[in-house]
Amino acid sequence: IFLFLSIALFGIGAFGVLIRKNALMVLMCIELMLNAVNLAFVTFARGFAGTPQAEAAQVFVLMVMGVAAAEAAIGIAIVVSIFRARASVNLDDPGELNG
Repeated sequence: IFLFLSIALFGIGAFGVLIRKNALMVLMCIELMLNAVNLAFVTFARGFAGTPQAEAAQVFVLMVMGVAAAEAAIGIAIVVSIFRARASVNLDDPGELNG
């Protein structure tokens, strides 16, 4: 059941990335997708309890958590700096991001 929940969360996140226009919402959807992958890894680790595959899945979960934290920190910093410069974080205007 947890694997199906993971698939649903990943699908919601992917759908959100594709349809959202606000950069903060896109970052939140990416976080949702990363959390769905973490849930899948934990589910697989639970299924392979006591084997080397379970330990590998736990290591991957820690790596994905690190990537998610870095993505959140750097992504939000970039979005805040763009908001300060343009007073908008709309992704429909990519031409305005040129230097």
